[in-house]
Amino acid sequence: MKIVSWNVNGIRACVRKGFIEYFHEIDADIFCLQETKLQEGQIKLDLPGYYQYWNYAERKGYSGTAIFTKEKPQQVTYGLSDEESEIEGRIITLEYANFYLVNVYTPNSKRDLTRLEERLEWEDKLYEYLKQLDANKPVIYCGDLNVAHQEIDLRNYKTNHGNSGFTLEERGKMTRLLDEGGFIDTLRYFYKDTEGLYTWWSYMKTIRERNIGWRIDYLIVSERLAGLLIDSQIHVEVMGSDHCPVMLKINQPT
Repeated sequence: MKIVSWNVNGIRACVRKGFIEYFHEIDADIFCLQETKLQEGQIKLDLPGYYQYWNYAERKGYSGTAIFTKEKPQQVTYGLSDEESEIEGRIITLEYANFYLVNVYTPNSKRDLTRLEERLEWEDKLYEYLKQLDANKPVIYCGDLNVAHQEIDLRNYKTNHGNSGFTLEERGKMTRLLDEGGFIDTLRYFYKDTEGLYTWWSYMKTIRERNIGWRIDYLIVSERLAGLLIDSQIHVEVMGSDHCPVMLKINQPT
């Protein structure tokens, strides 16, 4: 089973930059999007063989998530039954017979950290949600989580300590999920000490070419799925967004 996650930074723009070609080439079983930036009816994607699920933000041209899946889920849930997460279209959960798939676009704490407190509260709610799901059946959790967990996860870590996406508070929430929550960061499971593995780059000139990036897009699974993992990849060669796609290969839970 192949699961792809990609912050497309506007699906309409990404479609003009090769999204459909990549989508068909990769032939994922489940394909998750973040930051779709549109409302219902603003795009029609012809994706034969896939069920489509969209969670739109109320604010136009902002946030939003989507999932395209070959296998029809038993149930689809939007948000956390929390007003803010519903308004911004940040979460879609698919329930299958033997696992949950949770696609998330985590709120940015903003450059001046004015949204940090709200972000941390949101993290706590999401953590409890993931734990509740995991108590029932294993979870595959993916998306743009807007945090570089460790120093290895961004190029210029020395000058970014305390900045949005690399505060001790945000990193601590990820540490809790992995160390206490019973989850695995699949990329680090396979490539623990490999440097230069980034998923987001500024649009500033030559930044991506020089790989001055951050790893803020993740594929995370319940620990008990470790024996099913095959590989976790970053597709840096795929353009079309300031993020690149990430992919998990995993034997389907039974």
